[in-house]
Amino acid sequence: MSIPTVQQTEAIYAPILSSQNRGWENILVKQHQHPAGEALCLFDDEHTICMSLAPRPVRFMHIKGGKTYTSLYGKGDISITPAKIPLFARWDSEDLFLEIRLASSFIQTIAQETLNINPDHLELIPRFRARDPQIEAIALMLLGELQQESLGGKLYIDSLTNVLAVHLLRQYAVTRPHLTIYEGGLTQHQLLRVLDYINDHLNQDIKLADLATLLGMSQFHFSHQFKQSIGIAPYQYLLQQRIERAKQLLKQTDQSIMDIAFSCGFNSHSHLSKQFRQFTGMTPKAYRTH
Repeated sequence: MSIPTVQQTEAIYAPILSSQNRGWENILVKQHQHPAGEALCLFDDEHTICMSLAPRPVRFMHIKGGKTYTSLYGKGDISITPAKIPLFARWDSEDLFLEIRLASSFIQTIAQETLNINPDHLELIPRFRARDPQIEAIALMLLGELQQESLGGKLYIDSLTNVLAVHLLRQYAVTRPHLTIYEGGLTQHQLLRVLDYINDHLNQDIKLADLATLLGMSQFHFSHQFKQSIGIAPYQYLLQQRIERAKQLLKQTDQSIMDIAFSCGFNSHSHLSKQFRQFTGMTPKAYRTH
């Protein structure tokens, strides 16, 4: 049997969608569609999750961690391959799947900051075929962002990446950590500091790390406490404020809709129009003349 090299595999199986050039940090998401074939995967610095999107189950043979496994993979089935573990896969019919790679260094940071795990002792368990509703839900949201050209922005992707990393550590680490969830939300002073920062930087691509660092918290705990404080996630609040700013500028200035889009942190006229319509039920142009 002639096993392809990792480089040959990467060259042969180009993705149909990829986040490679989207500016997403600590995560790479690709959608693949391949005819029957085989592949060798090995990533030194990334943990990999693959989730089947195939409309019909596909028969797979997987070899990783010294174990061979043969099974049908149906829609929603996942496999987890930790960094530095080679995976050889062979499948006997057309396959459609989502590949999610998380940077090892990011997982180590999350382990230390959020879960108080010594990153030197961190080890993930390989999984061949598993069902995990939380990973499936996050994966489908990431796929939605790929298909819609990342309309949610970096704050949304950061949030999904953090939740996915914490879930991976809690469910698939050799030593399962206990996660302390702080109840009660942010203090009034903390909340006002974050809201002021968001208001002053609406035209910029705000990251979850920016907001968490303001309060000296891990990104996961910041997101949880922010939502407890005002009832919605940071990325939802940010989008809401951008729409409010756009409404104000549409009514009070004669700036072009393109200029308003950029000054409110949207990357195009169409990006603003799509989100504006979802929030208000009308286009920016219709709102201005309403």
